[in-house]
Amino acid sequence: MEIESIGIVGAGQMGNGIAHVCALAGYDVVMSDVSEEALKAAVALVDANMERQVTRGKITAEERAAAMARIKTTLHLPEVGPTDLIIEAATERETVKQAIFEDLLPHLKPTTILTSNTSSISITRLASRTDRPEKFMGFHFMNPVPVMQLVELIRGIATDEPTFKACKSVVDRLGKTAATAEDFPAFIVNRILMPMINEAVYTLYEGVGNVTSIDMAMKLGTNHPMGPLELADFIGLDTCLAIMNVLHDGLADTKYRPCPLLTKYVEAGWLGRKTERGFYDYRGETPVPTR
Repeated sequence: MEIESIGIVGAGQMGNGIAHVCALAGYDVVMSDVSEEALKAAVALVDANMERQVTRGKITAEERAAAMARIKTTLHLPEVGPTDLIIEAATERETVKQAIFEDLLPHLKPTTILTSNTSSISITRLASRTDRPEKFMGFHFMNPVPVMQLVELIRGIATDEPTFKACKSVVDRLGKTAATAEDFPAFIVNRILMPMINEAVYTLYEGVGNVTSIDMAMKLGTNHPMGPLELADFIGLDTCLAIMNVLHDGLADTKYRPCPLLTKYVEAGWLGRKTERGFYDYRGETPVPTR
């Protein structure tokens, strides 16, 4: 399975980063979204991020120009269908992802591989709703995509070996490292990371420490580059809650019960950096803790 063209569904934080690295690696990219504004913003952000790479000597101006020329955008999902590999990078809601794959099916080539950038949802279940469960995988990039080296490759129960090898070859061509994960709730990274973040929220909820103390303790005490609450804001508190719910529902273990304070922040619409308020308030010159 030679992959030369990649379709990306979703032009948000993850989608634009995936488009960035795929175009730089020489793939023809077709990026789709329901919003024209989102597509324009994504292309502008990719262009600005590549310009930063040129300034730092990571890539040449010619490489940047060639990569940007490989990125096409569309509001019409069927135009993504003829690509060799499709990476769905829409919001972390299973019903949304299922609807996208359902709409894509009539427009796919027989050889097209379908993948999802989901951070927690069952690959086997998503695959079962398509006409090609053997050509379906989890393709989970880390955020921010151009910087982070890891990609989790998750096999569903039906994923065949040629599909895995084709996806692994894409990861290699991107210059990233693949970790193979089994299809259990939240896979490897988020199975470990999200309960830590949730426990940090419990530590805040129970008054053991405030936002500043908790983040400082983990940065200086365990050498983490970001504190867990700062990281939660970066990821998006709605995404953190969604993953904790997947863990709690999928594994039926009370240790994965989402902290009520995390739920309350999400109910308030304080989702972190993207809404300018979460565990920190980002509306001023410098972030200020909200608790």
